[in-house]
Amino acid sequence: MTVTPLGIPRRLLEFTIDGEPVRAPEGATVLDACRAAGKDIPTLCEGDTLRPKNACRVCVVEVEGSRTLVPACSRKAEPGMEVRTDTERARHSRKVVLELLASSVDLSTTPKVAEWIKEYEAKPERFGPDAARLNEEPKVDNDLYVRDYDKCILCYKCVDACGDQWQNTFAISVAGRGFDARIAVEHDAPLTDSACVYCGNCIEVCPTGALSFKSEFDMRAAGTWDESAQTETTTVCAYCGVGCNLTLHVQENEIVKVTSPHDNPVTHGNLCIKGRFGYQHVQNRN
Repeated sequence: MTVTPLGIPRRLLEFTIDGEPVRAPEGATVLDACRAAGKDIPTLCEGDTLRPKNACRVCVVEVEGSRTLVPACSRKAEPGMEVRTDTERARHSRKVVLELLASSVDLSTTPKVAEWIKEYEAKPERFGPDAARLNEEPKVDNDLYVRDYDKCILCYKCVDACGDQWQNTFAISVAGRGFDARIAVEHDAPLTDSACVYCGNCIEVCPTGALSFKSEFDMRAAGTWDESAQTETTTVCAYCGVGCNLTLHVQENEIVKVTSPHDNPVTHGNLCIKGRFGYQHVQNRN
């Protein structure tokens, strides 16, 4: 029997996943329980520092008695529920969602998507070359980060991170409706005219690379970006006394980007502009 790891003591709920008995703490989601049981459920819009948004629908599973497939990322575990993760219905739904996304969005920098497309035998090309795409050039209007909306799947994670869940800057929103919906700053103004404080917390949660460090963007364009050759070192930011943890990503003895551990009780993955982007002095050889 699999038991989901506990934090604060909570009542354990007993139910089944693919016929196997499991126990999960009250308040846990089906996705939490599936991961604890070793089930690989694909998901794009779910984030461990944000509330579930139910946007991508790649994580759907079958629950006995439910008329529709349910998103595992937000459905709370209930006593006695019967969850099935690998049925033909669930697999077909994931396949179609992956096809729709990959036919209209550039998923080349989205982790694990290529594996999922192969696993579910998705064929995005069947929608043809006329599938709706933005066909926008990346927005390179500052020296810190790049916005490439051709890679955006409208998961709204950047909106939430910039809004009331973390930064409370509210610089990012959704402009347009239907096929014209897109992520933009308020009133679709230039980034430099917006309320953006360049904290980069939107980059931290972006699952597809639609938002990326300019250093990473430039290295990818030059063909020199190589994550397999990078090392990660976690340290403490020296700019102030808050004690934020930084993870330095280093390639060929150069810091190429900075993130923060999501399980850190101080930052929860969030940083300010100095912590995330102010590392150039470390490697200034002059």
